Formats: sequence, structure tokens, C-alpha cells
Amino acid sequence: MALTLYYMSGSPYAWRVWLALEHKRIPCQLTTMSFDAGDFEKPAFLALNPRHQVPVIDDDGFALSESAAIVEYLEDKQPEPRLFSSDARQRAVQRRMVQEADQYFARTMRHLAEAVLFTPKEHWSQERIAAASADLKKELAMWEPAVAGEYLAGALSAVDFTLYPEIALVQRVGSRNPGLLPADLIGPRIGAWMRRMEALPVIQKTWPPHWRT
Repeated sequence: MALTLYYMSGSPYAWRVWLALEHKRIPCQLTTMSFDAGDFEKPAFLALNPRHQVPVIDDDGFALSESAAIVEYLEDKQPEPRLFSSDARQRAVQRRMVQEADQYFARTMRHLAEAVLFTPKEHWSQERIAAASADLKKELAMWEPAVAGEYLAGALSAVDFTLYPEIALVQRVGSRNPGLLPADLIGPRIGAWMRRMEALPVIQKTWPPHWRT
């Protein structure tokens, strides 16, 4: 029985899991969730995750939520192709970087999303958006030196699949609202890495469906 992934189009956390599944060529069935349809309140979903959040996987009766935990589970379930290095120290660095993305960059990303995506446009606060943009620029500057090669931590890894969807959401907000974000928000190394990532077949295959329109 194929693994089921419950996700929302454009969610960077759900996208991370979808990328991991595709990278490892693990067959999955996608179940798209909708707030408007009340999917997160349905008893069947709450039995999988009472926190009303995606992503969630159901692997033949084993339910697991929280994207970082899911990716670790997939790595244990099917080690090749790897998402974490076989070298203990490099693997520790990769796990540290995943946590940094989730704890620091994702926090600033959520501030922008709350100020723009989850606030009616007539109630937008330019001061709030500017503060979120400044925090994002500062955080992205911390990541700029991390790009030492083609990817963030050696070979293509869980680190890339964690940070890319988060920055892509920020870019999506900027592209739909020209002039809202600073033109120099993303540095040259991260910008080049983003372009390399976007060209990967696994990124194109999992591109959020509603972003294609």
C-alpha cells in the first residue's frame, strides 16, 4: 500500500516532505487539504494529527507529523539515495542546519506571511512588512557563506530541501507584490543556489500546483 502524504499546496513544510519522497523515489498518494472545506476538522484527519497541521504521512497505518521528523523517518526507512551524509560529523552539521532553517529562517518567513498572506490587503502595515523584510535580509545574510559548492552542505541533502521551499515562499510573496520586498533581499550566492535548485527535476515535479497559474 502506497504511503499517503497529507499536504497543502505551497506549504514549505509539506513541500519538504514531498521533495524527500520524490528524491528517494518512494511511491506516495497525495491528499490535498483545504481549510475552506473543513478538512482539518474532520475526525479522520484529527486522528492522524490532532494539531490540525500538515504535513502528515500515513505509512500503512503508521501516522507521523512534523516535517523534520518525517524526513528523518524516510531516511531510516529507505537510506538510498541519502538525504543525510554517512559521515557522522557531516551529518551532525546537516542536522544543525536543518534546525537553524526551522528555528530562525522559518520564524522570519512566518512573520512576513502573517503580515501579507494572512492579513487583508486593506489592513497591511508597511511598518510590519518592513520589519519582517529587514529580519529576512539579516537572516539570509547568515546563510550566504553556507553556499560553498553547488549545495548548502556538501551533496544535495535535507538541508537544501528544508531551506529552498521556505525561501521560495518568500519569493512568491515578492513576485505577487512587486516592490513590496527589497530588491537586494537575497544575496548572490543564495540567489545562484536558488536557481540551481529550481532547475532540478525534483523541484519542477513537486512545484506547488496553485503556483503554476
